[in-house]
Amino acid sequence: MIAAALNAKVFWYVTRGSGIVALLLLTASVALGVVTTLRWKSDLWPRFAVASLHRSLTLLAVAFVAVHVGTTVLDGYAPVGLRDAFVPFLSQYRPVWLGLGAVAFDLLLALVLTSLLRARIGYRMWRGIHWLAYASWPVALVHALGTGSDARLTWMVAIGIAAVAVAALAVVARAALGAGPRGVRAAAAAAALLAPVAIAAWYETGPARHGWARRAGTPTALLARPATAQVAEQRVGRANLQVARFTSRLSGTVHEAGSDEDLVTLQIAGRLSGRPGGSVRLDLRGVPADGGVTMTASGVSYVPAGTRTVYTGSVTELDGQHVVAAVATESGARLELAFALNVDVAGGTVTGTVRGAPA
Repeated sequence: MIAAALNAKVFWYVTRGSGIVALLLLTASVALGVVTTLRWKSDLWPRFAVASLHRSLTLLAVAFVAVHVGTTVLDGYAPVGLRDAFVPFLSQYRPVWLGLGAVAFDLLLALVLTSLLRARIGYRMWRGIHWLAYASWPVALVHALGTGSDARLTWMVAIGIAAVAVAALAVVARAALGAGPRGVRAAAAAAALLAPVAIAAWYETGPARHGWARRAGTPTALLARPATAQVAEQRVGRANLQVARFTSRLSGTVHEAGSDEDLVTLQIAGRLSGRPGGSVRLDLRGVPADGGVTMTASGVSYVPAGTRTVYTGSVTELDGQHVVAAVATESGARLELAFALNVDVAGGTVTGTVRGAPA
């Protein structure tokens, strides 16, 4: 949402967000699918409600996957075309791991299409394809870790661990409580317990290690981009150092909003001219006083032009229209931003200067 508000690489952020949401929805769908096969029900959740929720989550997951695919193609940063979304292992960008994403997408599409044609193709064929579609979940997880730019971040690792735990527990419960040959159920339980170990071992020796981008098949042209203010996230640390000290002119808008708690929020959003340029936003929340705000909370975000790096932080000093903020990236690069503002709340405009320096 911050990126969208600042007009900075919106497609890239939507791609990341929609991919994570799709993975979470698929995980929930797998778990509910298992619950459905066990014919579980309660007074609050009758069997038809569980089945209906399972279908709805699956369709919603397909919708988010479609958004994920569309914004990936539209972003244009990586050489990924529409064909690569459907035909696996032909992409120039990380062909194996992107190809797994195409496989997962194709399996989900097969699930949706056969569900629509269930009356014509018969229950047995539909059920076989339906079970095959469950394979889209582990394939999607490996795709997310192998291709996603967030694979090494703590929150993404936590999501992956939680998703694996939920899916594994669901399969073990199905094997323990469901019907079917004992040998088949035992094999399924063993696979559910061994799969997390295999995925963890692969992750530690692959995406978690430095140099994974090259080994995964990222085109050399992307890896070799110079570390300037216009680089993308692959060299975020060095790029941050090069844009760390600057003075830019600010022009933008200011918006004042009240609340039910007799507080006011002053939102300042603007563009920076010169190098490195970019977009900045300040949110000041507090009690109205003498035409201004006695601040009780704040939020600051800054995106250098031509990058996908987002600095976020808060205001550390507020004196009239002089504002000082401390911001940092997820990689740990820190900046101090000093604002000298000319705010016209009535006219809805703001101008001034911004000085950036290493924190």
